[in-house]
Amino acid sequence: MPRSAWQGSSSSNRAFRSFPAAREAGLTRSEGAGTIARSPTHVGASHAMKTFTPKASDVQRAWWVVDADGQVLGRLAAEIATILRGKHKPVFAPHMDMGDYVVVINAGKIRLTGDKLNQKMYRRHSGFPGGLRETKYGDLLAQKPEIAIEKAVKGMLPHNRLGRAMLKKLKVYGGSEHPHASQDPKPLSVNGG
Repeated sequence: MPRSAWQGSSSSNRAFRSFPAAREAGLTRSEGAGTIARSPTHVGASHAMKTFTPKASDVQRAWWVVDADGQVLGRLAAEIATILRGKHKPVFAPHMDMGDYVVVINAGKIRLTGDKLNQKMYRRHSGFPGGLRETKYGDLLAQKPEIAIEKAVKGMLPHNRLGRAMLKKLKVYGGSEHPHASQDPKPLSVNGG
């Protein structure tokens, strides 16, 4: 009668003996070598590491101020989105709003690469037939520069209620003045420019 796989074979015992602990003890699988192969760290639950999950009360929010003068729009928006999400913190949790407040000044002096001032379009729709409105980014930066930065950052945040909560911590101003001096925002250096 042929041996079936569940009965075990000498080849499985041979493969098991290749483990150093079993080879030293001269044990086979049927002789209880399974207890030898386990490391001592698996024995007690006191040695197990626990995953840290922050609570809402653990969140400490800082205020940052960014000067957008001469900065490239997309690169600046990527840095701002990182701060708003809280990915710069060691306690980052993707399911929580861990980010800080960001104040952007001089939004009107933002820079776009290439010929995007003339080619890139800001589009919105009223919801009615024929309600599409298009504006060149050059005109948008001249009239409402805050919208350009807010739209770029919004696209880099989660597209759900968490992302909408994060976007509320972004404050954008076209000029060099802002009303958040009492929060004592720290200057944020952004690479590029």
